[in-house]
Amino acid sequence: MLGELDGRVAVVTGAGSGIGRSLVVALVAEGMRVVAADIEAAALDGTAALAGVGAPDRVVTSVTDVRDQAAVDALADRAYDAFGAVHLLCNNAGVFQGGVLWERTDDELEWVLGVNLWGILNGVRSFIPRMLAGGEDGHIVNTSSMAGLVSLPFSGPYVVSKFAALAASESIGHDLALTGAPIGVSVLCPSLVATGIAASHRNAPPGLRDRARGEDVQLVEQALTDSTTQDGMDPDAVARLVIDAVRAGDFYIGTKPSFDDQVRQRTDALLARHLPPMPDID
Repeated sequence: MLGELDGRVAVVTGAGSGIGRSLVVALVAEGMRVVAADIEAAALDGTAALAGVGAPDRVVTSVTDVRDQAAVDALADRAYDAFGAVHLLCNNAGVFQGGVLWERTDDELEWVLGVNLWGILNGVRSFIPRMLAGGEDGHIVNTSSMAGLVSLPFSGPYVVSKFAALAASESIGHDLALTGAPIGVSVLCPSLVATGIAASHRNAPPGLRDRARGEDVQLVEQALTDSTTQDGMDPDAVARLVIDAVRAGDFYIGTKPSFDDQVRQRTDALLARHLPPMPDID
């Protein structure tokens, strides 16, 4: 459990916008020194400017593609060179790829799995050994989604990546606990949040970014845009929930009261040997 944040060091990926940006701002306000990473350089600069008001020496940035282990290793080098330790790692980078699974191409699947799953795997492989060697209390927060607990139509690529992110988080939590490591784990499972995730293709690899998307993909992207705009939670409020969960040592971090009902409905369906129902998107 990482109860005291003041004076500690955090690394946040996907820090250029949305939940990641809010996390950086909130953690700096808690007195942490933060290494903010994102694939979008201009967006990352905006986060640093916002978070560093009054405390510019407590924010450093790193343009990082979390799909690349070498790039994440370089991020870890930057964090330890800048601040000498890492106590909180937020593997938050995420993208959305929708559409029916049987029509998705290799590069679509590789992209969404590369960011949403391999971003976490690369993060823990780069940072946990160094955190263990430091011998201090620490915490890992991996961003999954309610789509890592309940499945949605026309969103198979995203759902697969987020279920895998959740499974990785549980495995890491068990491994650290059973080895007696002083590092806790949480998995963030947000419902709708007012972010630009529906426009994730802006950060897709060039060949994929410039390609026309199928009707099924466009349909779910528009639905996600409408839902996050109309009903999405303020990412600042999500960041507050994350900080509270880290202090409390909570594993699962839900963001809305509907979390309980959605998990209960899925569990009931599993026990009945049924296909779980499609949840209301909220």
